[in-house]
Amino acid sequence: MFGLGKKKVKVRAVFAGTAVSVAEIPDPVFSGGMLGEGFAVVPPAEATTIEVGSPVAGTLTKVFKTGHAFVVTSSEGLDVLVHIGLETVELKGAGFTILAQKGDTVEAGTAVVRLDLDVVRQAGLNPITPVVFATKKQVGSVATTLGDVNAGDVAATVTLA
Repeated sequence: MFGLGKKKVKVRAVFAGTAVSVAEIPDPVFSGGMLGEGFAVVPPAEATTIEVGSPVAGTLTKVFKTGHAFVVTSSEGLDVLVHIGLETVELKGAGFTILAQKGDTVEAGTAVVRLDLDVVRQAGLNPITPVVFATKKQVGSVATTLGDVNAGDVAATVTLA
């Protein structure tokens, strides 16, 4: 009752930048909540490369072969989708270096993908990186902490359903 005893998962910023709400993501699939609640991180304009870290401790359950997205399942069982940039699947892996593989055990902050932001920007794509909780039935509530973040700062606390 009242959420007492429910597990909470601290979800961390995947790189330094500005954390924004999903409603601010300029893509209706994300902003409309179709892929779940969460937040996004906008890299600094002056950044040329980012290492995208795991937002939680757990297991990498999916790493897309193009490097544009991955899913990590937290040790508490929460599935977290990290989608690096918008429409970046169109790059077919250009600019992405995969640093960890499906099945790897990761800590929060473990680098999973390195991205050359110049490749994304030269293609006219947005490097905003949504971090969403795609399995909606797992999520009871989400509290976000938005604004400037360093890699590893807590950007959301998820109370599991």
